Amino acid sequence: MSANPRGSKSHSPIAGPDNLYGVDQLTGTADFELDDAVRLLREAGHDAQARLVEREILGRNVIPGHWTFQIVEAYNDSYYRPFVAIERDIVAELADGCGHLHEARLKERRRTPGHRDHSP
Repeated sequence: MSANPRGSKSHSPIAGPDNLYGVDQLTGTADFELDDAVRLLREAGHDAQARLVEREILGRNVIPGHWTFQIVEAYNDSYYRPFVAIERDIVAELADGCGHLHEARLKERRRTPGHRDHSP
C-alpha cells in the first residue's frame, strides 16, 4: 500500500492506463472529425485550407513515428504491467495478499462488534 501525493492511502500510486486510453480516444475521434472539417472547407470553397489540414494534420503521428495507440501499448508493456506484477508480488509477500491493508484496519477499528451490519 502506498500514499498518494495528497496523503490518502491507495492500493497503487499509479492510476493505470485509463488516462492514456482517454487521450487515445479523444485524438482518434478528433482525427476522424477532421474528415468533416475538410469536407466543409471544400464545400465553402476553401480548397487550400482543406488540403493543408489533409496534408499536415489528418493521420499525423502525435510523436515521431507513433500514434496514440502505440504509446498506450508501449506504456502498458514497458511500465504498467511490470509495475502491477511487482506490486502484486510484494503485497503477497509482505501483506499476506491484502492489497487494501489500511482500509481493512479502518474497517476493524470502526465497526461495532456484534452489530449484524458491521460484520468482520
